Amino acid sequence: MATVEANFDGLVGPTHNYAGLSRGNEASIRHSGEQANPKAAALQGLEKMKALWELGFVQGVFPPQERPDMVTLRRLGFNGSDARVLSDAARQAPAVLAACCSASSMWTANAATVSPSADCTDGKVHFTPANLVSKFHRSLEHEVTGKILKATFNNPDFFVHHRALPASDCFGDEGAANHTRFCYGYGEPGVTLFVYGKESFNPRPTSRKYPARQSLEASQAIARSHQLNTNNVVYAQQNPEVIDQGVFHNDVIAVGNRNLLFCHARAFTHQTAVYQTLQKALGTRALHIVEVTEQQVSVTQAVNSYLFNSQLLTLKNDRTLIVVPSECREEPAVWSCLQNLLADKGCPITDLKVLNLRQSMHNGGGPACLRLRVVLSDQELAATNPHCLINETRLETLGQWINKHYRDRLSSEDLADPMLLNDSRTALDELTNILQLGSVYSFQN
Repeated sequence: MATVEANFDGLVGPTHNYAGLSRGNEASIRHSGEQANPKAAALQGLEKMKALWELGFVQGVFPPQERPDMVTLRRLGFNGSDARVLSDAARQAPAVLAACCSASSMWTANAATVSPSADCTDGKVHFTPANLVSKFHRSLEHEVTGKILKATFNNPDFFVHHRALPASDCFGDEGAANHTRFCYGYGEPGVTLFVYGKESFNPRPTSRKYPARQSLEASQAIARSHQLNTNNVVYAQQNPEVIDQGVFHNDVIAVGNRNLLFCHARAFTHQTAVYQTLQKALGTRALHIVEVTEQQVSVTQAVNSYLFNSQLLTLKNDRTLIVVPSECREEPAVWSCLQNLLADKGCPITDLKVLNLRQSMHNGGGPACLRLRVVLSDQELAATNPHCLINETRLETLGQWINKHYRDRLSSEDLADPMLLNDSRTALDELTNILQLGSVYSFQN
């Protein structure tokens, strides 16, 4: 039975803006208050999906969250018509309005943790939406995310959907952004690496400038829920020092694919021990580690360029492609590092693709952030909602949909515009029909 690793990217929503809400995310803070271009952001994301689909990868798409989040604004005491709620919120609590107009759903690595059927004792694919409790605006997402996942993977013979973990910082869960799976073939049982920033019930030294987002206890709970073999699960702590330098998720400092780990030398605490534990769990076949030193690329340069927030993809000729944002080309040390890797005949990274993801990068999300990896057998892929899978017709339809509904400029003052709300709802209603997801948004019920 053939098995593939599908990538599901999220479309940015019509209210894409730079509110600077994500403390610890250097790019998000740096571009706070700038004018955004939702149309360009969505088209850049769609172009990324097209590029990987044209290379032969199975590529899927998820819709954005409904924003502004009128349900939450009303829960927070704003009443009356939609227009009244928006105007009162803009006048009385503009920061709250900005939060209720923002979403991280375009970065689907944050959306959920997914375990392949080969790793789960019940032989099914397991999904757990991330609770994202570290940031208020992100904590609003998991309910709709769960509905989207269920509508996309809707056959209970193959898929198991769990509720998000309890909404407590003790079980702070950031999804696949802190989760990597190692294997030799996607259909074989693999080794799951969970990376955490803190231990909620057994405190150890952690970051000081920025709060750690992922807890060990959250990762352990997901491993239990997904029925993972404990011998094939590894937990590693993120280096607190690099969290304080803007490495808010592990996928900003490390990325893996099959039996390859590409990371910075300061990614983890006790890094050599992490390598040894991973190798032991993988067994007799080798784990390939490509480690970049501080002398080659500093943590600051890695954060600015998102070198490690790249995608590693296995091409049909068994070569490994690395997909990086165009910012990597603009950072001399990073670009030199990539060229040296490609020139090294012993390096498993053999091919390079550069993409323009400027709108996403200004909010702190690169290629790895934009995709959720879902390993699927032929049967599981056939049971997946086909309307959420990219093909030539769907690319054309989505491009037309974006050009029809999205604004090419958006500032914080526009968030209170009732027409933006109406236009967004019209767009999302049409999108759920295109993707045949049913009613996943509150305004549709």
